[in-house]
Amino acid sequence: MRLFAAVLPEAHAVAELREAVAATPRAEDLRWTGEAGWHFTLAFMGEVPDDRLPELHARLARAAAHTAPFPLRLHGSGHFGRRALWIGAAGGLDALRMLAERADAAARRAGIPMEQHRRYTPHLTVARARHDAVDLRPCLDALAGFEGTPWQVDALSLVRSHLPVSGIPGEQPRYEVVNAWPLTGH
Repeated sequence: MRLFAAVLPEAHAVAELREAVAATPRAEDLRWTGEAGWHFTLAFMGEVPDDRLPELHARLARAAAHTAPFPLRLHGSGHFGRRALWIGAAGGLDALRMLAERADAAARRAGIPMEQHRRYTPHLTVARARHDAVDLRPCLDALAGFEGTPWQVDALSLVRSHLPVSGIPGEQPRYEVVNAWPLTGH
């Protein structure tokens, strides 16, 4: 199954972002992600064989047990290249980065081949461009001052993604929380 570790924003944070995105100018060749896709991916694992799951679950549980709950809020906007528009985070960024490091290490120790390690950039993707010629500036400008209300991150989630298979334009991936562990560290 196709898996990733994530922090999921609370319902009020999603509602605030929904309002901000609704007020953002629409570019014709920009595909907006659905609310179900609004999450902070900590470690993308790709296809994980079933026989790796027990070890992965145990190691992610340990990662959560070593991490204390921390405050987070949605904050500002940014982009990766000319293709991805995202909302950033503020608050407990050091704790979020540490949780991402722990989730990545948990996957590696569970025998899951991971991409080359790089510094974690906290982001929640809200749109993707269909090509490089899309001008993201109006959207970036509209979302630059976005400030969400803080919430307490208190869980590490393991999420399964189901990629679109119908071929219908605009079909979004589906996401399913496979398991979640409370953050209980001190």
